[in-house]
Amino acid sequence: MISRKCDWFACLAVAALLIAAGCGGSSTTSSTSTTTTTTTTSSTSGTSTASIQCSYSETTPNTSAGFTSKSAWSCSSTQRSVSANGIPDHAVGTFPNPNNPNAIAEQTVSWYAALSPANTGTSSSVSPSGYALNGVKFDPSTAGTCPSSATSTSACSLLGGGGTWTIEALGQSSFDFGLDTNNAHVQPNGAYHYHGVPTGILNNNNATGQKMLLVGWAADGFPIYARWGYTVATDATSAIKVIKASYQLKSTPDSGRPSTSIIPMGAFTQDYEYVEGSGDLDACNGRTGVTPEFPNGIYHYYITDTYPFIQRCAYGTVLDSSGPAPAIR
Repeated sequence: MISRKCDWFACLAVAALLIAAGCGGSSTTSSTSTTTTTTTTSSTSGTSTASIQCSYSETTPNTSAGFTSKSAWSCSSTQRSVSANGIPDHAVGTFPNPNNPNAIAEQTVSWYAALSPANTGTSSSVSPSGYALNGVKFDPSTAGTCPSSATSTSACSLLGGGGTWTIEALGQSSFDFGLDTNNAHVQPNGAYHYHGVPTGILNNNNATGQKMLLVGWAADGFPIYARWGYTVATDATSAIKVIKASYQLKSTPDSGRPSTSIIPMGAFTQDYEYVEGSGDLDACNGRTGVTPEFPNGIYHYYITDTYPFIQRCAYGTVLDSSGPAPAIR
């Protein structure tokens, strides 16, 4: 099991920045030319992913980030791995910004997962949840917390602070984590990472409409798709639709929660509960079905427009893989 991360606000330089402050940081400029090589065919071998993007690389100058995005995926007989610099292949927002004082920087990304993942039927929490094809990590949780005694948002801290109630980066308007239009921001070590739908990836692939798009690989080796999927999971001829998560806001706040008149429901991770059958997906934001790359069907995850946005758990075995320099925890 991979431990849950603490987010970029561990930076002491912003210890004085508390919740009430607003943040924008969504200014973008377009990245320039891209060099990509890829080998992608349809898998017909059960849960093996060996025929999908085992020779994928991209080099994209990114003027908005001030670096060149580099990522290279490869496969051994048992593992899929990526070597990357953590710079996205799409435009990014302004970093630092008023609520994110961290500058984007190149990382040393070296990560791997199972090539033939198996759904064990037992979930485990994961962080990061996986990696996008551009080498940027999916990392939806935050370190922000509020104490039960909070009578205003100023009593909470985006630094963590040891409070009981964990603040969500998305799905609420009480707190601002300085995300850009890609639902991403930067950790103290300069690591850019996604908290939700990676809009820039969808835009790069003309997937802003009804298109099922493979955007990366999960910690257990299963594929990750963004937003769109087949209406009938097992039928590739069925219509494409927006896939819905199966989490809902609780009808009654948990005991000890700060007043909803001060901090409305949806601000905290604890405000949500899994309701089987209320959406299209299981508790880890996944389902078994056919995809363009896997016409015989495979278990796969979705990044959704609502909580949990990016999966927080995995049903496959998570290897003890190496990765980029860790965030301050």
